[in-house]
Amino acid sequence: MSRPCGAPLSHRRAAGLRPAAAPQRGAARDYSVAALLILLLINTANFFDRQILAAVTEPIRREWNLTDTQIGWLGTAFTLLYALAGLPLGRLADIRSRKRLLAIGVAVWSGLTFVSGLTRGFWQLFAARLGVGVGEAVCAPASTSMIGDLFPPQQRARALSVFMIGLPAGVALSYIVSGAIAQAFGWQAAFFVAGIPGFVLALAALFIHEPIRGAKEPGQAASLRVVLSQPAIWWIVVSGALHNFGMYALTAFLPALLMRYHGVSVQTAGSISGIAIGIVGGCGMLSAGWLADRVFRTRPGNRLLVAAFAILISAPAIYLALEQPRGSVGKFLLLLATACFLLYSYYGVVYAAIQDIVPPALRGTTMAIYLFAMYVLGASLGPVGMGWLSDYFAGGAAATETARALGLHRAMYVIPVIGLVLALVLFRAARDTGFEQRIQNSGFRRFEWRGKRGKQ
Repeated sequence: MSRPCGAPLSHRRAAGLRPAAAPQRGAARDYSVAALLILLLINTANFFDRQILAAVTEPIRREWNLTDTQIGWLGTAFTLLYALAGLPLGRLADIRSRKRLLAIGVAVWSGLTFVSGLTRGFWQLFAARLGVGVGEAVCAPASTSMIGDLFPPQQRARALSVFMIGLPAGVALSYIVSGAIAQAFGWQAAFFVAGIPGFVLALAALFIHEPIRGAKEPGQAASLRVVLSQPAIWWIVVSGALHNFGMYALTAFLPALLMRYHGVSVQTAGSISGIAIGIVGGCGMLSAGWLADRVFRTRPGNRLLVAAFAILISAPAIYLALEQPRGSVGKFLLLLATACFLLYSYYGVVYAAIQDIVPPALRGTTMAIYLFAMYVLGASLGPVGMGWLSDYFAGGAAATETARALGLHRAMYVIPVIGLVLALVLFRAARDTGFEQRIQNSGFRRFEWRGKRGKQ
C-alpha cells in the first residue's frame, strides 16, 4: 500500500529510505541545484572517458594495424559490460545510497581509463574497456533516480536535459582535448589526462544531498511486472536501442570519416566533431528540454512528440551532410551540426518521460532495463556494425586507404535510415505515453498499482 511522503519512519526504512530532516524551501532549491551541478560534471567525465577511443581511433589503428571491425569491437566491449552491469547496479540504486554507489563507480572507471593508456595491444585495451564499462554503468540509474526526486514533474525535462548536457559536452571535450593531446604527445597520454579528474569527482559525489525517494510527488507502490506491462515503456525501450545504434555508430567513426574522406588532421577532426556534437548538440538538448516541459503543462504525457519531430527532421539533414563532396568541410559541418541539434533532443525528453510514468521506487531498476536494451541492442552493435559495413564496402582488410575512406562514407548512409524508423517508434511511444498518463492522472493507475499488491 502506498503512503504519502510523511509516512512513518518504519515505513520509510522498509522502503530503503534514510530519515532526513526536510530543508526549508530556499535551502532545498540550493541543494537541488548543487546536486545537479555535481551530477552534470560526473556525467561529463562519464562521456569524456567513454569517447576517448573514438578521438584517437586512427593513431591506434595505424600503430596496431587494426581493421575497422576490430575498432568497432573495442567500443562494443565497453557497451556490453556497461549494459550487463547496469541491471544489478540499477536495482542497488533503488535500495541503497545512490551517492555512494556513484562515488565508487566514478573511481573505478577513472582508474581503468588511466590504465588504458598503459596497454600495449588489442586484447589488453579490450579488457581495460570492459572494466570502464562496469564502472560507468552506475552513473545513469543512480543520477536520473536522484534527479527525479530532486525536481517536480513540471521541471524534470529541463533538469534532466541539464544533466544530459554532459553527453555532448563530454564527447566534444574528449574529441577536442584528446585529439590535441594525441597529436602532441601520443594517444596514450590522452587516457592519462582523462583519468585523473575522476577521482576528484568521486569525492564530490559523497557531498551530494541525497533526496528522499518520491519526495516530489505522491507516494506510489508498484511491482515491476505492472510497470513493464505498459506498452509505452516497451516503445521507449525500442527507441533507445535504435537511437543508440545510430548515435554510437556516428560518434565512433565521425573523426575517422573526417580524416579519411575530407582529409583533415586528427586535431581538426576532433575540433569539428566537438563543435557539431558538443556545442550545437548541447544547445539542442537544452532547447528540447525547455519545450518538452512547456508541452507537459498543456498535454501531460506527450512530451515525447518533441523528440519524435526532431528525429524525423534530423534524417534528411544527415543525408544531405553525407552528400557533400570530398573536401567540403564547411557545408558538411553546417548540415551535421543541424542534425546533431535535433538528434540530441532525444535524451532529456525521453529520460523525463520514463520518470513520469514509473513510480519513484522503481526508477533506477526501470532505467537499468531501458539502458540494457539501449546498449546491448544499440550502442554495442552500432560501432561494430558500422565497422563491418565500412570494411565490406572498402573490400576487406587489405583495402587501400582510399578504399577505406569510400567504404566508411558509404556505410554512414545507414544512419539517416535508422533515424526515420526511430521517428515512427517515438510517435507511437508518444501516443501510448499520453494514454498511460491520462489513466494515471485519473487515479486508476495508482489503484491498479496498489491492487496488484493486494486488495485495499
